[in-house]
Amino acid sequence: MPKLTVQGVGEFDVRAGKRLVKALIEDAGTDQLHACGGQARCTTCRVKFVEGEPKNITEAEKETLKVREVKESGVRLSCQIACDHDMTVELISRLEGSGRKDQGSPVADEIEPAPEWTTR
Repeated sequence: MPKLTVQGVGEFDVRAGKRLVKALIEDAGTDQLHACGGQARCTTCRVKFVEGEPKNITEAEKETLKVREVKESGVRLSCQIACDHDMTVELISRLEGSGRKDQGSPVADEIEPAPEWTTR
């Protein structure tokens, strides 16, 4: 079972393959944003990897990061990452202080859109 460490929150055992955005909400109990419902259309679900950043990236995530000009090292979309190894993240996109009324639309169990994997 992969271990998810969320800085300032704690360590959590997560079901292998679970989407990171869902693990942050359901397992870690955080207020991680996900305005587009985990479709890789926005960047509200961003996290910063401290350790364990996946080497692969979905084409959808790569394109959204490019279009939105998100270039900071280690910053990824939690909706496009499966928890398949130990990782440590910093929350950088939370409901608290965002001015939004809620965290976002429901998120499916599987990565959407269907992932086409590539490298960054």
